[in-house]
Amino acid sequence: MPEVLAVIPARGGSKSLPRKNVRPLGGIPLIAHTIRAAQAADLVTRVVVSTEDAEIASIARSFGADVIDRPVELASDEASSESALLHALDYLDTAEGYRPDILCFLQCTSPLTASEDIDNVLSTMIEAGAETALAVTRFHYFVWRQDHEGSAVGVNHDKAVRLRRQDRHREFLETGAVYAMLADGFRVARHRFFGRTVVHEMPASRVLEIDDPEDFVLATQRLDADRMRAPILPSPVHGIAFDFDGVFTDDLVSVDEHGTESVRCSRRDGMGIEMLRAAGIPMVVISKERNPVVARRCEKLRLEYRQGQDDKRGVLKLWLEESKLDAQHVIYVGNDVNDLECMAAVGCAVAPADAHPHALAAASVVLRSGGGRGAIRELADMILGGAA
Repeated sequence: MPEVLAVIPARGGSKSLPRKNVRPLGGIPLIAHTIRAAQAADLVTRVVVSTEDAEIASIARSFGADVIDRPVELASDEASSESALLHALDYLDTAEGYRPDILCFLQCTSPLTASEDIDNVLSTMIEAGAETALAVTRFHYFVWRQDHEGSAVGVNHDKAVRLRRQDRHREFLETGAVYAMLADGFRVARHRFFGRTVVHEMPASRVLEIDDPEDFVLATQRLDADRMRAPILPSPVHGIAFDFDGVFTDDLVSVDEHGTESVRCSRRDGMGIEMLRAAGIPMVVISKERNPVVARRCEKLRLEYRQGQDDKRGVLKLWLEESKLDAQHVIYVGNDVNDLECMAAVGCAVAPADAHPHALAAASVVLRSGGGRGAIRELADMILGGAA
């Protein structure tokens, strides 16, 4: 298998939509969607984000990507994407002696890109023996431009001959989402379309580039539609076990001058718990956290809880046995690596949108809401049909 490096260039500046790469979409920053797709791609060996921005770098690391500090002069409006890609290759070669076989260039402004789109572009290039490849979508529109006198002129057609779609040559629109190229060839050519270029058609439903606020609205609508179709929950649900931090909370803690800690929870999640209890679904919170805030919140919600537990999987197994529940009909909601064993021990693993990348990869269902920001209410709606 070839060594495939996925590079995601992400600048901190954007004139059309300030800070768009870190703007939340579906509960997580925009750039996180591309990072997750790259990590889930079977053919991608390593995922790197190239940025000059400290916040983007922090987010990228939190979602499991490596980070290359890009020089500020390569992050201006005038700097090309190629310059960032070449810098990344040179840096990794010099710092680590790392030289990938294939470079996969991913745009963080294409959040609907799926891991299969990335794999398909790569496999198309490899199987064809081509030097470069890109993701496209079928294009069947008539394109016009204005000449120097202001008259409309056909670009991809003769305006005097109106051909039917089936009589025209196939044309493709470059999606801007995925590009692949032989790394050594790119170093020499210094542009992304050297040698023989092949294309892979992406579904039109996943083609969207974020440039303005309206694009965020469209992306949110499509993500919501996909998530409503995708989740596979047990039927029926016999029980739900929750982690606490990062599920009931936003995984942040406030500390006052006396060292007293406090967390932030969602009232919507409290209503979700009430709805699930009214439906007769057994629930338990299993947490390693020893802070009494866990007990106080669970007691207020009238939730069974087991806190200060280092062996969370053992506690889960015991709860299932005591409650006489079939594990295959039980949901576990977790957000970090210490939840992975529990997520694997039940029939359905669920993760909030802002969970750790390993938890997201282990989840059967990824919610659109973040921890402490309505994730539990969203799950309740899914189970009880309120989101249908």
